[in-house]
Amino acid sequence: MLTKTKIKWINSLERKKNRDEEGVFVAEGYKLVAELLPKLKCRFIAISDENILQKFDKNVKDIEVISAQEYKKISFQKSPQGILGVFEKPVSEFDIHAISNNLNLALDEIQDPGNLGTILRLADWFGIKDVFCSKNTADAFSPKAVQATMGAIGRVNIHYVDLPELLLKADGKLPIYGTFLNGDNIFNDNLSKNGIIILGNEGNGISPEVEQLVTKRISIPKYPIGKNLAESLNVGIAAAIVVAEFRRNTPNH
Repeated sequence: MLTKTKIKWINSLERKKNRDEEGVFVAEGYKLVAELLPKLKCRFIAISDENILQKFDKNVKDIEVISAQEYKKISFQKSPQGILGVFEKPVSEFDIHAISNNLNLALDEIQDPGNLGTILRLADWFGIKDVFCSKNTADAFSPKAVQATMGAIGRVNIHYVDLPELLLKADGKLPIYGTFLNGDNIFNDNLSKNGIIILGNEGNGISPEVEQLVTKRISIPKYPIGKNLAESLNVGIAAAIVVAEFRRNTPNH
């Protein structure tokens, strides 16, 4: 049976301030917890299904089997999945010279945690190891974002940085691509295998301070060109199209 103190502790991790202070985050669901266990240190697991206990008890010292009613008190989901883990946040560092040979993503004030998690999952799929988030981007370690990553949060390096400062350091070392409605047609462009791809805020796009540091403007064209269609694409969908096009002609090793 979970103590009131432990229930209060887990509930407190819904708030970014508390996650940051303790350096932890919450993940729910059998598949997600199982994927993260080999990669990140786990502080605690709660399970409402005793049948799967043996799959986890060798890897975690603090593990408790609880009732379904108890689980509802700690779950952040509308449909609780029966297993919750509290993991320590990974510490990610980078060197501007080391990333200059790679393809990287930069997120400029992405606000929706679902979009953020989807983009991190895309980065994982397409072999992008480093994602740079502006300080006003949503927290990648919020429960909703973590669930949307489907385990990618344990494989992709996430850096919260002063984005203009990062781009200034990168200028001249690798191309800086920005996604705009009025950029060059991405399907006709000669794209590099390395660089930083910037994705902007859902409503306002790339901020003026970041925009002035872009060295190459790109866009996803509407079809047919000029027809009055949707105003814009969801940033997660746009990210998938853009990154797939960058990877299309890159050897897959």
